[in-house]
Amino acid sequence: MALVAHIDSGKTTLTESILYKSSYLSESGTVDTGSTTTDFLPVERERGITVQSASIPVKWKDWNFNLIDTPGHADFGMEVESASRVVDGSVVLIDSVEGVEAQTKGVWAQLNRYGVATKLIFLNKMDRPGASFKNALSSILLNRLHPQPLPLVLPVASFDPSAYQLAEPGVQGLVDLVKWELWRWDEEGNPSVEALPRTSDALASTFEPNHPLPSHLVAARTQFLDNLSMHSEELMNTLLSLPSSPDAYLTVENTQILPHLRLASLQNSIMPVICGSALRHIGTELVLDYAGELFASPLDVPHDPQNPNSPLRLLAWKVNWDPRRGWMTFVRVYSGTLTRQSKLINTNRNQKEVISKLMLLYASEFQEVDELPFGSVGVIIGLKHTRTGDTLVSTGTPASARSVLREITPPAAVISASVIPQSHADLEPVQNALESLARTDPSVRADIQEGQVLVHGLGALHLEIIEGRLRDEWHANFEFGKRRVSYREGLGPNTPGEGWDTWSAEIGGGKRISVNVPLIVRPLEDGEEGNPVWDGNKVVDEAGNPLPAPESIPVGPLAYVAQGVASALSTSPHSSLAMTHVCVKIPKAALSKQTAPSILTGASAGVLRQFFRSAGPGPIMEPFINLKVTVPESHMGKVIRDLTEHGGDVLELGSGSSAPTDNESSGAFSEEGVYVPPIWLTPSATNLASKSSNARVKRAVHGLAPLSQFLDYSQRLRALAEGNGLFEMFTAGFKEVSETRRMEILREIGRA
Repeated sequence: MALVAHIDSGKTTLTESILYKSSYLSESGTVDTGSTTTDFLPVERERGITVQSASIPVKWKDWNFNLIDTPGHADFGMEVESASRVVDGSVVLIDSVEGVEAQTKGVWAQLNRYGVATKLIFLNKMDRPGASFKNALSSILLNRLHPQPLPLVLPVASFDPSAYQLAEPGVQGLVDLVKWELWRWDEEGNPSVEALPRTSDALASTFEPNHPLPSHLVAARTQFLDNLSMHSEELMNTLLSLPSSPDAYLTVENTQILPHLRLASLQNSIMPVICGSALRHIGTELVLDYAGELFASPLDVPHDPQNPNSPLRLLAWKVNWDPRRGWMTFVRVYSGTLTRQSKLINTNRNQKEVISKLMLLYASEFQEVDELPFGSVGVIIGLKHTRTGDTLVSTGTPASARSVLREITPPAAVISASVIPQSHADLEPVQNALESLARTDPSVRADIQEGQVLVHGLGALHLEIIEGRLRDEWHANFEFGKRRVSYREGLGPNTPGEGWDTWSAEIGGGKRISVNVPLIVRPLEDGEEGNPVWDGNKVVDEAGNPLPAPESIPVGPLAYVAQGVASALSTSPHSSLAMTHVCVKIPKAALSKQTAPSILTGASAGVLRQFFRSAGPGPIMEPFINLKVTVPESHMGKVIRDLTEHGGDVLELGSGSSAPTDNESSGAFSEEGVYVPPIWLTPSATNLASKSSNARVKRAVHGLAPLSQFLDYSQRLRALAEGNGLFEMFTAGFKEVSETRRMEILREIGRA
C-alpha cells in the first residue's frame, strides 16, 4: 500500500507512526529533526521533504503490508506514478485544516489512472487550530474525489465538555462506528480501548455530564449503517429485521458489518474515511486495522491462477543506484515465485538478465532472502538492462506467453537547463552520470541540441535535486546554464497536397527508392486527451487503439513505423520544438513487410515531417502552473497585481483548499445520502469565522500562470510579502500562447 498526498500533509510522519506502532521502531523520528526512517537521502533530511519513494515491509496482526511512502511535491510525481502502478491499496492523507488541495487531486488522478483497487482517506492534523472534520469531508465532495465518503470514526476533541464551549483545538479520542468502541489516547500517544454500551442511556454515562457527543452518537451510527446498506441488500435486510426501538442500530455487531464494508470498498462504491493526528499517533492503529480489513490483497485483483508451476512474471517499478551494491531493481511479483536461481528475460528489451541477490528493503536497510513469492515487493541486485516499467519473465516462458505488463508513464518535462562540463575530459562522465540518473528517475530526460547537453525535468526544485545528485552521487564536474521552460508546437493550419505520404531517398550504390506510408494525421479535438507516453500526442493503430511506447511494441513493421513517428514528433521542422496535440493513426497499409526495418522507420519519420512542413507553422504552447500563494491580507493586493502583470489570471481568493479547475465546472457531488458531521464536532473550526476579520490572518490567492514567469518567484514573493508569504505550484499542462508571446518565444529560442 502507498501513502500519497499533497505536500506537507503528514505522509512521512504517518509512516513513522506506523513503524512505531508495528514495533519496527522503538521510537519514531520526525521530519523536523531529520531523523525519519524513509527520508534517508541527505537531500531529504536537509530540506525536510520526501524526494523518492521508500518501501518497508510491515507486519500488523495477521497482515503483511508493503508500505510505500511517496513524495508530495509535484516535481517528484514520477515516484507517485511508479508506486501507483504496483500497489493494491492507498491511504490518501488530507490536511484537515486545508481540505483537498491541488496535488491531492493530482495523486488521486494518478491512482485512478492505474486502477488502484482500494483507497482510504485519512484526515490528518485534527489537533491543529482550525481543523474541521465537517469542512474536510465536504471538500471531498466539493472537489469531486468521490460521491460517497463514509466516515468510519468520529473525533473526540476533548473528554472535557468545556473545551467545546471554548472552541479549543485538539483530538483526544475516536469513536469507531463500525466496531462500536471508544479509543482514548494519553499524552504519550498510548491508547486504551473500551466497548461502548448498546443503549443510549448507558452511552451518556461513558462521558462527562453535559458532554455534547453522546447525544449525537446514536444518530451517527444509524446514518452510517443506513448509508452502507444502500450498497448491500443483505445488510439492508438485516437492518429491516431489527426491532423498531431507537437503540436497535447499536446492537448490530461488527461481524455483520465488515464483510459488506469490505465488498463496498473493493467495488469503490464507498470511500472509507478515518481521522486523527499522525504526529501524536492518534488513529494510526485504526488506519492499519482498516487497511487490513478493507484493502485488496493480491488475490482480489486480476492475476494468473497461482499454483506451484505458475509462470514467473514481475514488474520493475523503480530502479536505484547504490555505490556499494550497484544497480538495485525494485520489483513486484505478479505471478509465480522468484528465487535466486530464476533465469529472467526482459520482454520490453528482449535482454537476458542474471540475478546476483534478492533483498527485502527496509528503507535504507537490507535483508537478503532466498525467494520473493507471488504478490510481494522486493529488490533484485545485478540486473544490467532493466528500467522502470519493464516486465521480466522466466527464460523458459514461450514467446506467446511473454505478455508485457502495463507500463509506467513518466510525466512530461516542463523545464530544462544546459549542462556545461568543466573540461572536455568531463563530457563523457557527465553524459554517463545523466544516463544513470535517467535510469533511476525516468522523468529526467537528457539530450543534445545544437551541440549543447540539455537536461529536462518536472520543475525548478526537480532541477535543483538533479544538480545535487549528479554532484554527490556520481561526482560529475559541470555547471548548470540558464534554466528554460520547455515549449511545444501544435499542428499547422494548411492541408498538405498530394504525394506528402511518399518518401524518396538515395541509398547505397546510387539506388533511389520510394516508400509510401499513408499515415492519417489530424490535430486533437477540444477536450480530447493526449497520451503521456507520446508526450501529449495520440498515436493509434487502424482500430483506434492507443499504442504503447515504440520500444514496448513487439518487433515488426508496427514497431518500426512507431519509431519513425516518435522521431518526427520529437522535433518540428519549423521551430525545432517537440510537437504536441497531434493524432497519428497508423493504418495496415503503412505496414510494409517487404521494406527493411531501418528504411521503414526512416520513411515513416520522413513522410510525417513532410506533413508538418506542408501544414505550416502551428500554434506555440508553453507550460502553465496552478499557483497557490498564502500571504497576510494586507499584502494580497501586491501579490494579485504581480500575478496579473506576469501573464497570470486569478482563479479564486479564499483561505481554504485549491481552486476548482476547468473540468470541475459541473459542480460538487451532492451531500444527499452522505453523512456530513456537524461543525461543532471539531470545536476550533467554529472559531474561524470570528478570526477572519483579523488583519493578520493569512489569505490564499489561487491563480493560473505561465511557468516561465515564475521560475524565481520565491525571491519576488519575499519582497512582495516582506518575508511572510508561502507559495505552491503545480503543473497545469501546456496552453496555447498569443501571437505577441509566440514571437517572444521564437526570438528566445533563436527561430524568429
